[in-house]
Amino acid sequence: MDEHGALTTPADDPTLVLLKVEEAAHRLRIGRTTCYALIRAGALESVMVFGLRRVPADAVPDYVTRLRTAQRVA
Repeated sequence: MDEHGALTTPADDPTLVLLKVEEAAHRLRIGRTTCYALIRAGALESVMVFGLRRVPADAVPDYVTRLRTAQRVA
């Protein structure tokens, strides 16, 4: 729990540099399968670390920025 009594998850930790796919999905409020689909499509950056798929924490807001920009143009 945080200082306000709200439940926190590892995905909410702003100090993380790399996120599990599930944590990135949590931040985006989408499902794990959808998050993997975004990674496969190249829309969401990810890296492999010793065989583990990780999403750079800054890739999540970058993805949202690209979505917002694309929707403004459309």
